[in-house]
Amino acid sequence: MRKSTKLRQLLQEDRCLKIIGANDGMTAILGEREGFDGLWASGLAISTSYGVPDASILTMTEFLDAASMMNKASSLPIIADCDTGFGEVNNIIRMIREYENAGIAAVCIEDKNFPKRNSFLEGHDLADMYEFAAKIHIAKAAQTDPDFVVIARLESLIAGMGLEDALTRAQMYADAGADAILVHSKSKEATEVLAFAARWKKIGRKTPLIIVPTTYYTLTFQQAEMAGFSMVIYANQLLRSAVKAMEEALLVINEHGNTEPLEAQMSTVKEVFSLVKTQEATAKETSFDQLVSRLREQEMTQDLLSVGESS
Repeated sequence: MRKSTKLRQLLQEDRCLKIIGANDGMTAILGEREGFDGLWASGLAISTSYGVPDASILTMTEFLDAASMMNKASSLPIIADCDTGFGEVNNIIRMIREYENAGIAAVCIEDKNFPKRNSFLEGHDLADMYEFAAKIHIAKAAQTDPDFVVIARLESLIAGMGLEDALTRAQMYADAGADAILVHSKSKEATEVLAFAARWKKIGRKTPLIIVPTTYYTLTFQQAEMAGFSMVIYANQLLRSAVKAMEEALLVINEHGNTEPLEAQMSTVKEVFSLVKTQEATAKETSFDQLVSRLREQEMTQDLLSVGESS
């Protein structure tokens, strides 16, 4: 089954999906091991892995390479954060085809102008809603896999445009063919996304809704599901947890001159080996060596038989 088909089937289930943000093979493996439904190829996390800001600096190829790495490491469907779509009409078409060919399940593009600014910064330049709706239409027309998912990310609440603007844009994007609407907010409380979900339901809209509770982190997954959201993305929690852990480890090493205080907090080397299936790789090497030995013995036996027959 294609991963796009898997994601589309999951979206059709009567439950909320739990998605974890990742940026490499290891985070993809951990997300799958812990039972998440899918992986968010986070633009922020991928950008920081290159040591650059989340500001449309990386190319589509660099983002796709990272998403492909995760896709190969895990059986979970990948939802790729594609910023503003990497350009205009022809860029959108190429993006869809390249991500589709790489086996990525979904792309998410946001209604901001290039170059984008991370949603948790100030000063946002929203795209013209008609132009963005046309981008969504073009993206859907470009796909060849009928199950490939295109998500429209709505930044009205981020930009302070209010609920009515958000609803107007969301309806336009859904009508243009978006398979889901990601309604983003940087409020400390979940009030505005909950209000959006209530209005969306009231006007009879069925397009699935997605949230990213980075700032309103007290909202539980169960509360989001009860409010009618189809997907919750924990977009950058692994990144931020890793940064904090690495900072603390560096501090301990500098202060203590050894790693003894860290050992109980760290994974063992054996555990890391297990995550990337080192034992399986070693077993394959052993099998290969045994095969070579058998072939060599067969050849030597054949040579001896040939000598015997000729004498």
